[in-house]
Amino acid sequence: MTLSPVTPAFVDTLRRRLPDAVFREAEERHLSEPRGRFRGTGTLLAPGSTEEVATILRACSEARVAVVPHSGGTGLVGGQLVSEGPAPVILSLARMDRVRAIYPSENVLVAEAGVILADAQEAARTAGRLFPLSLASEGSARLGGLLATNAGGTQVLRYGNARALCLGVEAVTARGEVWHGLTRLRKDNMGYDLRDLLIGSEGTLGIVTAAALRLVQPPAQVGVAMLAVASPAAALDLLALAQGYYGDAVQGFELIGRMGFEFLEETGLGASPLQPVPEWTVLMELGLPEGLAPQDALERIFVGGSERGLVTDGVLSSSEAQGTALWELRERIPEANRRIGSISSHDISLPLSEIPTFIPETEAALAAFGPVRVNCFGHLGDGNLHFNVFAPKGVARADFDPVRGRVKEMVHDLVHARGGSIAAEHGVGRLKVADLERYADPVKLAMMRAVKAALDPDGILNPGAVLRAGA
Repeated sequence: MTLSPVTPAFVDTLRRRLPDAVFREAEERHLSEPRGRFRGTGTLLAPGSTEEVATILRACSEARVAVVPHSGGTGLVGGQLVSEGPAPVILSLARMDRVRAIYPSENVLVAEAGVILADAQEAARTAGRLFPLSLASEGSARLGGLLATNAGGTQVLRYGNARALCLGVEAVTARGEVWHGLTRLRKDNMGYDLRDLLIGSEGTLGIVTAAALRLVQPPAQVGVAMLAVASPAAALDLLALAQGYYGDAVQGFELIGRMGFEFLEETGLGASPLQPVPEWTVLMELGLPEGLAPQDALERIFVGGSERGLVTDGVLSSSEAQGTALWELRERIPEANRRIGSISSHDISLPLSEIPTFIPETEAALAAFGPVRVNCFGHLGDGNLHFNVFAPKGVARADFDPVRGRVKEMVHDLVHARGGSIAAEHGVGRLKVADLERYADPVKLAMMRAVKAALDPDGILNPGAVLRAGA
């Protein structure tokens, strides 16, 4: 289907149907994304209610005008803006920022899509509960975008991705119909699970306007440790040891390569508390019930790991502030990466047992492009690594522009060969559309296109994201 641009006549139609507060001027944050790879265009609309979203979708469906949902704008794959084709409506849900209800006895929070993640966390905390989705951009990322991308974060190991933390959604279809799916039920097998279909669809199948989110009882005590390990294989053995001792209390388990700390020092953002800097470091967090002291638990893991030759050094936090400081080091690594500038960045996931051989074999293969630097870090507990390739120190990144595509293809081919994913937690967006076509099962792609055609027959919802427009 051919799409139409936003025109003055179309805006006039909307003005007759919507209050003035919906019409806003697009700001820089609506037209750009964090990595600077895409530049967007469009007319900004900021509805304040689900019915206003539905009104906009009905008008866009009638006129065949594209709709690009905009949440916190923190996405890294270009899913939140359109740079080609007819100018779309940029649909910001930032005004829909109400926590509608909290049910502490049910461990449920109902919130609109524009609620900032940190505000949802605070609302849960006020009710004596925890909303455990946690990531570096939680001060600006909004719930709608987090659900649209099935966001992960640092505690997926214990609590799962965004999908696992959502019981029901309210959403608007491409034709402007409202699906009232805000169920708070844990068990509901009445037909297809449309909630799971919309979560992770990146705004291409419907617009999520609110969600019923799963809360948990916060752990009584939290302990954090940074431990030097001999290798990624030793890190996985340490994870198994810690889980053997404390089960699901192991809620964070991050792997950090030496290059991550070198980049922190190079950019003035921090330094490893372990000196000399280990080749590999694990950042581990335990969330413990009453009766288990964090320092005792961490010391037991440290001693057990040392006796097995897995751990060679470590820092065990003795306070919440110390634990926070260790996490802040980890969270600054992406900023250090941005300041240095990668040749090619990769958000990948692998079966855990494949990781110990994937890392050295891929680094060896990349040597064909010269003495590149690899900064490998990420959520080892759930198999999600950020495997980023950089120019040698003192060499301009631009010198590698001719081989950037080949570097990405090499890494992704090696991931795919091991049964991994080249879109672990950031989604597909527009950046990885060709990668999806290259690596996805053909039957899966056909099923995805059939679903898209059924739910968005005119192709107005975020065209070009996830699936190539018109494909």
